[in-house]
Amino acid sequence: MSAPLDAVRTEELIGNVEDLPSLPAVVMELLGSIDQEDVDIAVLAKKVANDPALTAKTLRLANSSAFGLQVKATTIQQAMTFLGFQTTRNLITAAALTGCFPAGLCPGFNDKAFWRHSIATAACARVLARRVRFNPDYAFTAGLLHDIGRLVLVARFPERYQAVLALRDKNDCELIEAERALLGIDHVDAGVALAGHWNFSDTMRQAIAFHHTPDAQGAGFLATIVHVASAVVHALDLAGNPDELVPRISAVAWTALGMTEDAWLQAFHDTELQYEEMTAILMA
Repeated sequence: MSAPLDAVRTEELIGNVEDLPSLPAVVMELLGSIDQEDVDIAVLAKKVANDPALTAKTLRLANSSAFGLQVKATTIQQAMTFLGFQTTRNLITAAALTGCFPAGLCPGFNDKAFWRHSIATAACARVLARRVRFNPDYAFTAGLLHDIGRLVLVARFPERYQAVLALRDKNDCELIEAERALLGIDHVDAGVALAGHWNFSDTMRQAIAFHHTPDAQGAGFLATIVHVASAVVHALDLAGNPDELVPRISAVAWTALGMTEDAWLQAFHDTELQYEEMTAILMA
């Protein structure tokens, strides 16, 4: 592929912060606190409760069959008591993120398909994490955020991103290759830059940084889970995006999960069920 016309520098990505959506302050706090132990849950619950739309969406998710509550949660504080702080934090983040980026900025970019893929990856990563005894809450959030850099590129350079999509279709290549060819950076770079700007925890930054390269040094097991989950979701075609190639999957990452064929079939089934329900709630 030809060299990029004029490569985008990382500073340019986050340069005009006004062009990037702002998350509710409480969500910024939640994302920054993933690696912290001493968080005042009651204070955070009160802050979330000040946003009725966010609260309603979060509670619909908390009460969905994916989370298996025996008793219905009617407040954020109850959700935190029943589901635990980490799980509730994820649901609040998911509810906030799926509504905060403007849609329709870039002709050819399917915003709905983007979110369907992200939600499906979150659901699948959570299912896989439980199978391999990894923290399912980290996996869910990392799955939801793994491609967030695409939205940064679309928001900052809608016209140039339209050319990226056209190049992908013309060359029948993976989107990340077309991004590098025309922009000189890709959605991983953009996602890492946004993670820094939004003060994501180091755990989340790493997962975003290495979700295409889980075999790289320092990638961590969370990147392995997200990498496999994203590929599985592409293969199951849950996002319903006919143009997308199934990305190459790392054999090392696949083997690292150490799952039997029966476990995989069950994981596919669980992912499809949870995805349907979560999508209906988050994209309402």
